[in-house]
Amino acid sequence: MSRHVNGFASTRATRRRAPEVIYQNFYDFPHYYDLTFNGGSRREVEFLIQCFKRHARRDVRQVFEPGCGTGRLLPFFARHGFAVSGLDINDRAIDFCNNRLQRQGFSRAAILGDMASFRLAGKVDAAFSMINTFRLLTSGRQAMSHLRCMARALRVGGVYALGLHLTPVVGKPLCVERHTNGKGKLQLRTTVRTMGVDLRKRLEHVRITCHAKTPLRRLQIADDTLFRMYTLAQFRALLRRAAWFEIAATYDFTYQIDSPIRLEHDTQDVVVILRKRASC
Repeated sequence: MSRHVNGFASTRATRRRAPEVIYQNFYDFPHYYDLTFNGGSRREVEFLIQCFKRHARRDVRQVFEPGCGTGRLLPFFARHGFAVSGLDINDRAIDFCNNRLQRQGFSRAAILGDMASFRLAGKVDAAFSMINTFRLLTSGRQAMSHLRCMARALRVGGVYALGLHLTPVVGKPLCVERHTNGKGKLQLRTTVRTMGVDLRKRLEHVRITCHAKTPLRRLQIADDTLFRMYTLAQFRALLRRAAWFEIAATYDFTYQIDSPIRLEHDTQDVVVILRKRASC
């Protein structure tokens, strides 16, 4: 017989039992999401601060993250003395973000909202969206609406660091990424895998699978989501329409401030630094 504690089987019995499977939005599990993607946060913030100093044509004191999710970068910026704010459509992620900010002595600065349709109470000096959140806007209309909202939110000379995966037309696209993380007795194995693409509709079907394990529980979260696809030509066409911005620089996901890249047709990982034009 297996021993039970607080309704869960003991460690030996749990190892023999198949994991509980939940089909749900991964963002509804903000603790797991944050732990999965939080590893390089400090390096990202250091890179972004350097970008702001190099490419913004104004002092940057207020920073904003659209689609902030758990707001993993916001506390780092706050500790550097920036005024921070964020916006996301998932209420659980927003609560997680604000609770962490509050625990660390900062204001609850994230609000609930749609990154394709929002208006901030005041303008900011810089903004960032680093890991493909922009591609969750699955139509061209949503993408343009988001860029219009960002232009309205930024002061002239401010910058928007936009990170995303492009679809290469030369070479083989990256179809899977894996993350292994742990904290205390919690172990996570997360896989992000492309399941299929629709080139006509420009949609990529991605499955996120997270295996969570503690001494008392095994859980598998499966989340199917859609991302909009951009070849280099398609992305350039979008930015030409977004006349509010000029491209200040382009980088890859190594975040080397002194090593900007040139976008090519085999480029996949890119951070584009968009600067708000004075004439718009």
